[in-house]
Amino acid sequence: MRHRSAFVVTIALITMLTLVPMGMVSADGHCEFADYTITLGGLAPMSAPGAVAGGVAMDWAFKQAAADINADCGVQIDGVNYMLEVITGDSEGSPERGQAVAERLILEDEVDGMVGVYHSAVGLATMGIMEENAIPTIFSEPWNDNVSANGIIEFDGAAPRFADGIDHIFRISPASSMVGSVVTDWLIALGVEDVVLIVENTDYGQPAAADEQARLEAAGVTVSQIDVELGTEDFVPILSRIQASAEPPDAIRIVVTGETSFNLTQQMAELGIAPTPDTICVTNQIAFQHVQYWATVPDGNYCAFNRVGIIPSLFNDTAIELNAAYEAEFGDIVPSFGMASYDAVFMMVDAMERAGSYSDATAIVAAIEASDIMLSQGRYYFSYGSHNPDLPEGTPTFMWHQWPDPIVTVMQYFEQGQSSLEAAVVYPEVYQTHGSAYVVPGTSP
Repeated sequence: MRHRSAFVVTIALITMLTLVPMGMVSADGHCEFADYTITLGGLAPMSAPGAVAGGVAMDWAFKQAAADINADCGVQIDGVNYMLEVITGDSEGSPERGQAVAERLILEDEVDGMVGVYHSAVGLATMGIMEENAIPTIFSEPWNDNVSANGIIEFDGAAPRFADGIDHIFRISPASSMVGSVVTDWLIALGVEDVVLIVENTDYGQPAAADEQARLEAAGVTVSQIDVELGTEDFVPILSRIQASAEPPDAIRIVVTGETSFNLTQQMAELGIAPTPDTICVTNQIAFQHVQYWATVPDGNYCAFNRVGIIPSLFNDTAIELNAAYEAEFGDIVPSFGMASYDAVFMMVDAMERAGSYSDATAIVAAIEASDIMLSQGRYYFSYGSHNPDLPEGTPTFMWHQWPDPIVTVMQYFEQGQSSLEAAVVYPEVYQTHGSAYVVPGTSP
């Protein structure tokens, strides 16, 4: 694919480009667009009870990617330039709502591909719709292992989704098992003996917690689990049970997403349960968005959190430019799901260009399987799919149509109000930035 220079146009030029009638020369006169506009559907939780902050970041990333692609003469297929539009549908974090929105995008808006999805429950609920309608899809955030695994195994009594054709679903976010193994390996390396898991009752939370519990218990760690509902505002009754324990746990791991995790983390810290010198606090990845984190979790200093996506010290030029644009818009660091959503749009366009079509799903899927492209989070490719269908013994089934190289780290704040760019990367050791595997509350690395 030709080089694309990101963020090279002004807001005024972007606005003018969106107003140019199809088939006419673009605003600066350097390219001409066909009458047809290629459209992608983007699924994101834009309203409660979904993770609204996540949805806003994803929607911004979809639009930013489309603007950058259009500024570089759009999608180029067989010498013809097509303008690109991404239509974002609000899943609200609900499987039922996600299904309805996906159907609307496919049947009414007639999108040529799909990107996005934040919640695993929404991903699992909508994949069948994409398959039935042969819509090439690149998921950028759902973690449930079965999002990719059910391409080759039975799931919820249904046959593998590509049993009678090709598999249209790809994922560039990590599977839960890929994330959980990093967090649990870190806790085990620290020598914890007992952990409390506080888990959302969803298709993300429950399997993710089950995997983490199995890993911890296999290492001899005692694990207890408390389930909560997304949207809960008062966690005091639940936290009081932990507070009443004879001995504080060595760690509390929050497997809860979005704004709900902020409420839980703040109430836990405010009650003095964690983080303390006795109890490690491990909260959700959205804590990386430090502006919102400190605004809603002012007592959350010394909490650790899993960070999915390339760490700031490894940002390439595309990531640096994307982060600068996001900071200019929101005053915060671009989250991994924003980066992945941006990259998913570029990956889909790259596949269409190499396939020579925006409508031949079979050709586009084959092109996605053959992807080899550098974007904001690194080099994207897929090890297993119809191009290489035999998974070696011991390879997890979720590696089907799964990007194998997402970076997963554990980070920790150690100063009140600290930027996430300055937070310590504590694990894995190869990525450590402050020479410490854990910063004990009240100290500095």
